[in-house]
Amino acid sequence: MDASRQPNLDEVEERFVALVEGRLTRDEVDRWAARWVADDELDWDDTSWWALGLLHGIDLPAAESGGYLHDDEQVRAWLAELRKRRAM
Repeated sequence: MDASRQPNLDEVEERFVALVEGRLTRDEVDRWAARWVADDELDWDDTSWWALGLLHGIDLPAAESGGYLHDDEQVRAWLAELRKRRAM
């Protein structure tokens, strides 16, 4: 992906897949999404914006437990929901 070009929905979904498969860390995915969420010049479709909103903040800690606010099961459920929305 060209870093100066707005990602398409395939590229957004690939970040979910890479996270679930352990190829990217939560921090890497959060930073990638934050860059796009912060750019007010871009125009997003509803599904892409929804998915980016989930990825931005994916590394939030749950509390002092050391876990994440959104566990791996929830991330997999979001990926499934994204695929469902794409199929509509």
